[in-house]
Amino acid sequence: MLISAPPDVLRLLGDPLRARIAEFLAEGPACTCHLVEGLDATQSNISNHLRVLREAGLVAAEPRGRFTYYRLLPGPLEAAAGHLTALAARARDTAAVRQEC
Repeated sequence: MLISAPPDVLRLLGDPLRARIAEFLAEGPACTCHLVEGLDATQSNISNHLRVLREAGLVAAEPRGRFTYYRLLPGPLEAAAGHLTALAARARDTAAVRQEC
């Protein structure tokens, strides 16, 4: 299942641990054991959040021997950033426009 719209990225990363996982993976691919150690969270909690992020298309899983490495995919983040940038521009352009009651 791929992310349906940029706001979904915001909703998914609204969870504090998922946001921390994304920050961690922005530094490069990591396996679950790295995330558990670096984020001080349980393995099952990390795995559940990784599953959600993987199903949403925000991270990719790459098996390497006994381990699976996860990497953050920039495309959905760039789409969300573009959506927010366009929203801000629209708000700036229409700040003085008032609708009649």
